[in-house]
Amino acid sequence: MNDTDVSKQIQQMVRFIRQEAEEKANEISVSAEEEFNIEKLQLVEAEKKKIRQEYERKEKQVDVRKKIEYSMQLNASRIKVLQAQDDVVNAMKDAAAKELLNVSSDHHVYKRLLKDLIVQSLLRLKEPSVLLRCREDDLHLVQSVLDSAAEEYSEKASVHAPEITVDNNVYLPPAPGHHNAHALSCSGGVVLASKDGKIVFENTLDARLDVVFRKKLPEIRKWLCGQVAA
Repeated sequence: MNDTDVSKQIQQMVRFIRQEAEEKANEISVSAEEEFNIEKLQLVEAEKKKIRQEYERKEKQVDVRKKIEYSMQLNASRIKVLQAQDDVVNAMKDAAAKELLNVSSDHHVYKRLLKDLIVQSLLRLKEPSVLLRCREDDLHLVQSVLDSAAEEYSEKASVHAPEITVDNNVYLPPAPGHHNAHALSCSGGVVLASKDGKIVFENTLDARLDVVFRKKLPEIRKWLCGQVAA
């Protein structure tokens, strides 16, 4: 083999090696680009996921805040409605209390009412001897019906007529006046107690009004709710 042949073989080997190197380089380049694209896609997806999670977190926070605000507004509205209902109920009770003042103005009607209240109180106490308190202004009316009230109780309860002692030392408060609206007052009626003071039955007009309002309060509130809904 002469020098020319040797040179050709060397050149062929060089070309082969170069070609293999170029192919290998291309493979590495393609592989690197694929890996880069895969990694880039993973990073993009990871970032998208992070953004989605952050958006969902903020969306939940906004939703929670809205629910809290709605609940607070709803509670505030309910409180306002309840307060308005209480104001109406109190106004109704105040109006009824003012009407009670007119009961004692008609002596004939009030005298009969006092007798009925005394009989009712005796039936509740069922004591042979009782102490009675009334307003000082009502003293003469009460004394005028004591005997007939005791007799009526005796007939209804089938017992002897009780001993009724009117307390001339301690009276129930007077009717409410404009000068001192916060002072103790009584619109009328009586309070009876056993002699030992252990049993007391308050049968004043104010006490009866309180009882009626307590019993009727659910019905009144139901009616008010119906008015609000309408």
